Amino acid sequence: MFRNQYDTDVTTWSPTGRLFQVEYAMEAVKQGSAAIGLRSRSHVVLACVNKAQSELSSHQRKIFKVDDHIGVAIAGLTADGRVLSRYMRSESINHSFTYESPLPVGRLVVRLADKAQVCTQRSWKRPYGVGLLVGGLDESGAHLYYNCPSGSYFEYQAFAIGSRSQAAKTYLERRFESFKESSREELINDAILAIRETLQGETLKSSLCTVSVLGVDEPFHFLDQESIQKVIDTFEVVPEEEEDAGEADAAAADGAAAAAPAEQGDQDVAPMEM
Repeated sequence: MFRNQYDTDVTTWSPTGRLFQVEYAMEAVKQGSAAIGLRSRSHVVLACVNKAQSELSSHQRKIFKVDDHIGVAIAGLTADGRVLSRYMRSESINHSFTYESPLPVGRLVVRLADKAQVCTQRSWKRPYGVGLLVGGLDESGAHLYYNCPSGSYFEYQAFAIGSRSQAAKTYLERRFESFKESSREELINDAILAIRETLQGETLKSSLCTVSVLGVDEPFHFLDQESIQKVIDTFEVVPEEEEDAGEADAAAADGAAAAAPAEQGDQDVAPMEM
């Protein structure tokens, strides 16, 4: 990114029809730690990577509870995400108090998008430098939305945002057709595997990720570290078993290959020249 005469104000258009301040905010989302969301017919799973600024500090929270039926995962500026999650929580409480019913997920996402869009039309404001994955469950089923700093929002079956998220997207694109019928445990497994794709060589441990779940008759809650580690341990065992099976197959193939010349030797075949 470089400075130019059209990026000093969020309301200034460039000759090519671009708002550079909005694009810079979207770039901030790409620099944040990865966040991943998946949904089936009855459950939504949100997961994120825990990254600390240094070895001496703790990581910042990237997943927030909005209500029993809604949660949000963020990538980008954590402070902006914290403010927006508080706004979402307030909207949900006000709706529940007024109408005595849970706030539909889609309606909350629209309000959030409207709040983000206002910041692209006021010269004294700046766009929120955070992307939000909003997962929830209402009368129409499970939903997963992505809210962009530009004020746009999209619904997904599965999505990943943040740093190194492309590797997770590639994994999700290979698997997304099965997510709709997936069970709770299968969604959790896929979410953790997608998180592992974003680490690119780092060893996956329960301390490096946070996973939350909500579903039918299951309010939003976080999985404890022990449960996450058990899932990770199953990933480590399966490759070893496959590797052992592969070695056994290779040994059997070598044995068959060694036996073949012996059988051929009994036939009337001219010996090979050395």
